[in-house]
Amino acid sequence: MPFTPFHMGPGLLIKAVMQGAFSLMVFGWAQIVMDIQPLVVILSGEGHLHGFTHTWIGASLLGVASALSGKYLSELGLRLIGCRRFVPIRWPVALVSAFIGTFSHVLLDGIMHADVEPFWPLTRANGLLGLMSVQAMHWFCLGSGVAGALLAVFVGTRRPGAHRC
Repeated sequence: MPFTPFHMGPGLLIKAVMQGAFSLMVFGWAQIVMDIQPLVVILSGEGHLHGFTHTWIGASLLGVASALSGKYLSELGLRLIGCRRFVPIRWPVALVSAFIGTFSHVLLDGIMHADVEPFWPLTRANGLLGLMSVQAMHWFCLGSGVAGALLAVFVGTRRPGAHRC
């Protein structure tokens, strides 16, 4: 299903570990961008559900697009909610966050969806399918999200002068 919140779990853990070297907002935007094509297929009833966007090549192109658009959208969002201390998002941070977002999306969807062809055009085979059970993957995503949230709170309370938005 497009726009699944499970993809955000690993992002929360990565944010807690990488802190200012990672933008959770750009990462989240990349998740949405990745699932625009499947959403169009669901709404129109035409096309390959997890098509080109869910290949490593597609993820690379969408990573660039997500970084370029996500940097500015995230900065605007941060300003609107009053978190000006996080603006600007540096380009390396936007790029790393977007690429982690798009590549992790292909990895997670490849594990659970038979129609994902991550290695296209080399092969249509999905070598990721079934690397773990869907239930185990969901628990991994949920667990990493909880661990990331707890770590973020712990780190935030240990840093002098830490401010919350």
